[in-house]
Order: sequence, then C-alpha cells, then structure tokens
Amino acid sequence: MTGWLTEAVPRGRVAAFRTLIYLFVAADLVVFTPWVRTRVDVPGDLYQPLLIGRLLPLPTPDPALVGVVFWVLLVASLLAATGRAPRLLGWTVFALYLEWMIVAMSYGKVDHDRFGLLVALAALPTAGRARHGDPTRTEAGGWALRVTQIAVICTYFLAAWAKFRFGGPDWATGSVLARAIIRRGTDLADLIAQVPHLLIVAQFGILAFELLSPLVFVTPARWRPAVVGFFYSFHLATIATITISFAPHLVAMTAFLPLEKLRPVVLVRRLLSRRAGPSDGTPPAPAVSPSAAPAMSPLAASRPDRPAPS
Repeated sequence: MTGWLTEAVPRGRVAAFRTLIYLFVAADLVVFTPWVRTRVDVPGDLYQPLLIGRLLPLPTPDPALVGVVFWVLLVASLLAATGRAPRLLGWTVFALYLEWMIVAMSYGKVDHDRFGLLVALAALPTAGRARHGDPTRTEAGGWALRVTQIAVICTYFLAAWAKFRFGGPDWATGSVLARAIIRRGTDLADLIAQVPHLLIVAQFGILAFELLSPLVFVTPARWRPAVVGFFYSFHLATIATITISFAPHLVAMTAFLPLEKLRPVVLVRRLLSRRAGPSDGTPPAPAVSPSAAPAMSPLAASRPDRPAPS
C-alpha cells in the first residue's frame, strides 16, 4: 500500500501540475470567485463559519481581511507557479486559499468541487523542487499526485453517498434533473428533456458513474487515460446541459495525466525563434537539393585544379 501511495513519477509531471494548479488559483480569484469580496457587505450575523473556521478560530470577514487575502494570494500564486520557493510559497498559497474558501462557503452554500484542489494545494509543498521536462522520478511528488487523485475520486464516490443519505433511493427516480433543467437548462437540455424517461435513465447513470469511479485505480495503465477522458466528457455534458462548472475539480483531475509531455516554455521559445528568424535580419538562403545541383564532369572530378571544359 505504501508503495502505491508513493509511486514515483517524473519531476517534470510534478512541475507541470504545480504550474497548472497555481495558475488556476490566480484565475479563480479574478474569474470564478471574485464574488467572495462582496461577502464583506453581508451583515456579520449571517456569517456561520464551517467547522474548521470555528476550530481555528477565524475572525469574521471584513473589508481589510478579505482585501489582504485577495491581493497576497494573487501575487503568491503567480510566484508559486514559477516553481520557486515551493515550500514557502506553497504553504502560503494553501493557507490563504483555505481562508478564501472558508469565507466563500460560510454563508449557507458549500461547493464540493473544491475538495480535490484544496488537497492538491496542501500536498504540493511536500513535493520539493521540480523542473519542467525533468525525467528524474520522485516518490514525494508521486505521493502529492496520488493523494490528489484519491481526493478527486472521493468527490465522486461521496457525492453518491450523499445522494442516498439525503435523497434516499428515490433520488434516482425523482425529478432532480428536471428541476435543474427548469432552473438553468440550455436548449440542448430542453431537447433531451422531451425524450420520455431519458432523465430517469440519466440519474441512474450518474449514480453508477459515481459509485464505480474508484475502479480507475485498478484500470490498466494503458486504458486509464481513456477512463479519465470519460470523466471529462461527463462534465462537458453537465456544462452543456445545466451549465454547472466543476472547474476546480477538473484542474485537480489532471493529476491522472502525463503532464510531463507538456513543455509550454519550450513551445513558446520555438514559436518565437521561428518568427524572429536569423539574428542579422537576412533571410535564410534557399536550400538546394542534390538533384538540383549542376553535375560535375568526370574530367573535372579527376583534376580539381582545372575548370571543367565547356
């Protein structure tokens, strides 16, 4: 079991995953959850912190606190994406993003798509240094990716358990998807809803998918990318029908992928070098194929000191 948890992976994969995670944190602040800054306009009496917020304990959010968290977290996440000071910046980003999520989720609604991302942020500082493209294998990095993978699959499996806990067996035969389509459905969802019994079949399919998701860990390695691709297709269908985005979860799920094959820095350098051309600004000389070169007579070949007769 220990060997499975710490299965070594290339450091390049850890570096790529780290860059992707921290860049998403920066994007999350300004694209997906900028509304967290408006929480300071809500009366403090409505702030009901999550259990971890009560245990620490954390102060009631005010404009100064939320503003400092936002700007420091934004700068720290961008710096952490470079791979520098992985422990110092990593722990800083984790602590600040955890506070950001506590503020976001302490007013009556808790999103479960953040679990894998938070586990990734907590595990990455333990992975140590890693450079893009480095094939050296690391067990510490493998552990960071593995626990993130487990968190991603727990998000699915525990979601099914919550459905049975709060909705019971009737969840699969109820009108869950129908209500979701009425509230936020797309034109595609309206077409699907017109097919008799299709929504009920879809609800059974969702439960089966979530309950069977742990099988990805016993799937042969050559088939695992296809399984993860199916996971992504499930969320693509969710966005296309009821416009629910699981962006943090989707980013954390890249822990399953061979990200070491992605070399963005090398790609950018190649593109820039192709556009720049030679350093002196002169166009490159056209290449001449051997077949296009003038043929040399046998006499000139035998006597190179004399020109070939015309």
